[in-house]
Amino acid sequence: MESDFTPEDVERGRVLFAGDCDFIAGVDHVRIMIPEGLPEIAFAGRSNVGKSSLINALTGRKALARTSHTPGRTQQLNFFEIGKRFNLVDMPGYGYAKVSKAQKKDWRKLIRTYLKGRASLRACFVLIDSRHGIKEVDSEIMELLDEAGVVYRIILTKIDKAKKSELDDVIAKTEAALTKHAAAFPKVYLTSSHAKENIEELRCVVDQIAM
Repeated sequence: MESDFTPEDVERGRVLFAGDCDFIAGVDHVRIMIPEGLPEIAFAGRSNVGKSSLINALTGRKALARTSHTPGRTQQLNFFEIGKRFNLVDMPGYGYAKVSKAQKKDWRKLIRTYLKGRASLRACFVLIDSRHGIKEVDSEIMELLDEAGVVYRIILTKIDKAKKSELDDVIAKTEAALTKHAAAFPKVYLTSSHAKENIEELRCVVDQIAM
């Protein structure tokens, strides 16, 4: 990802995530949603897309967000206060979790209610595996974000594991798909939590959204 940021931008992003990162609450039902306050930036993605790993890489913590070899371990909206500036919201992973149909229905209701009724929600990052591109379950959350009028940005994860020719094809197809979504930001972001690729740039993006 070619950087559009100055060294000052990078340092501001570093300082933001080097500060306090405090767990605020875990919400598993719409009736116990926390009061609105600080700006919120949400992270969504399929259960094995590397969402928790990316959040940990951004914050420089090893276990702020829980990672697991078992998909679907994030089963609620987890709120983290970052640098006393904004709340990072780790959303339930979707698509592969081995849970009951009733649980999946509850998750969908929770996500839908949160996205459609949260005035403090500034933006949502939707994570897509760079080796596979947009799947049907990803399109569903993108359409929901369109309906809710929540601006969202696509992050392609695990780029260190993708072949360049295949990655270029996924980028092209993803950017073409974004032109059909009203709330989507046109630029695709590329990251690798394992190789720490483009983490600094993504911190800058988050910092600017949280202003």
